[in-house]
Amino acid sequence: MTPSDLAELLRGTAAAVLTEHGLDPAALPAEVTVERPRNPAHGDYATNLALQVGKKAGTNPREFAGWLATALAHADGIAAADVAGPGFVNLRIETAAQGLIVANVIAAGVEYGRSGHLDGRNINLEFVSANPTGPIHIGGTRWAAVGDALGRLLATQGATVVREYYFNDHGAQIDRFVDSLIAAANGEPAPENGYAGAYVVDIARQVLAQAPDAMSLPDAERRETFRGIGVDLMFTHIKASLHEFGTDFDVFTHEDSMHTSGRVDQAIAKLRQTGAIYDKDGATWLRTTEFGDDKDRVVIKSDDEPAYIAADLAYYLDKRQRGFDLCIYMLGADHHGYIARLKAAAAALGEDPATVEVLIGQMVNLLRDGQPVKMSKRAGTVITLDDLVEAIGTDAARYALIRSSVDSPIDIDLALWSSASAENPVYYVQYAHARLCALARNAAELGLTPDVAHLAELGHEREGALIRTLGEFPRVLQSAAALREPHRVCRYLEDLAGDYHRFYDAHRVLPRGDEPANDLHRARLALCAATRQVTANGLRILGISAPERM
Repeated sequence: MTPSDLAELLRGTAAAVLTEHGLDPAALPAEVTVERPRNPAHGDYATNLALQVGKKAGTNPREFAGWLATALAHADGIAAADVAGPGFVNLRIETAAQGLIVANVIAAGVEYGRSGHLDGRNINLEFVSANPTGPIHIGGTRWAAVGDALGRLLATQGATVVREYYFNDHGAQIDRFVDSLIAAANGEPAPENGYAGAYVVDIARQVLAQAPDAMSLPDAERRETFRGIGVDLMFTHIKASLHEFGTDFDVFTHEDSMHTSGRVDQAIAKLRQTGAIYDKDGATWLRTTEFGDDKDRVVIKSDDEPAYIAADLAYYLDKRQRGFDLCIYMLGADHHGYIARLKAAAAALGEDPATVEVLIGQMVNLLRDGQPVKMSKRAGTVITLDDLVEAIGTDAARYALIRSSVDSPIDIDLALWSSASAENPVYYVQYAHARLCALARNAAELGLTPDVAHLAELGHEREGALIRTLGEFPRVLQSAAALREPHRVCRYLEDLAGDYHRFYDAHRVLPRGDEPANDLHRARLALCAATRQVTANGLRILGISAPERM
């Protein structure tokens, strides 16, 4: 019996109890809360349903809890139901009913945990979108990990997810990058506000290798040559780094295409039709204050050059025209102003602001020997994705970046995350999976296979704790997807690994020596197989390997 099954049983039983006592079942909430008590002595699960419903239905919550507990005590799969405090109901599940979770996991395999809660949703997920002026820095690396995991997580709930990279190849930052490349080709230092680092020198050399006469060209042609080749080389490096990191995109959209394709003009024309555009001081403005922004925004500057928001407007409209009903933007810590701006832009275009969702990620710091690591060997001024992977490996880097809420800054201790110890969270989880795989190999050598026919044998407290944690996995995925918090999957996997290690240390799974195998051994093998499956499913969502040997 999973938490979802139990919630359904509770709701049905509560409706019957209310009807029996002449009370209206309409007082029941749409969803019933079922939780695992912190103290196992209080039962396997607990619900506050009577506290939610009692007064609303016209009865004392504790009295209603008593009625509910009496009815539940006779329900299939319920071993005991007791009232606690002002109206909590604590429940114990029959061992056989609880064991069905193990059978469900094994039957579902890689599909276990998936649901259809987001069926029909067409989601555009834009993340990283780093300027092609240098390697991906540590902040962008956080989004590379979290964004990819979020996309996988949303897909488990039935959503169609398109991962998109917005390629910022238009504007002043590209001009400064080109100036830096030309300076490097001349053997000169980077210009003021330019880009420094060994990578700039490398790209400048590669440009000259492809276009040996570039420096002798007229200024405009020289700049175009360095722009075209240099930006392409930088973006090729960015895509290669992301791919090696396990993060790939379905679509790459060039900001420049918003201008050259006429999409910016189309967006502005639509805004003029809705009256959301006005002219003032030689510039064209968007009335974003009418839609919740703190000030109106310039769309076309007085020199007739589009402001950055012009491409944002065109890009959002382009996404909606491609059929996305939700556009998620994952932006850095300095982009809080974009939340109101993008929602206001959607409203001004006549769209529902709820189709825009902006997630803001906080800063990442690397620590070595307790001290901040401040400079990259290659980039010169920032720590990059490649630096982090070189220091601790892809799996540890992804896990460390996903494991905490993006609302919080994080410190990554390089010594901890590169260690092969239980203190390293990703090692702890992966070791549990490898341990489970070794157990399966040993069982196969003995001719033993998992058997779900005798799961009622799994009656020990630590077996029950592990089973109940397995049963939580679908609900964890649903909650993590709804809240856009893939770090919940990390914390769940650590809890699961802990329950498994405690179970394994307390119980013998395989028979000793010449001892004959019995039903309990086979039931425990089934429990281990289910644990291995859920661990692998969770790691897959995070984009992290599930090693069979460590």
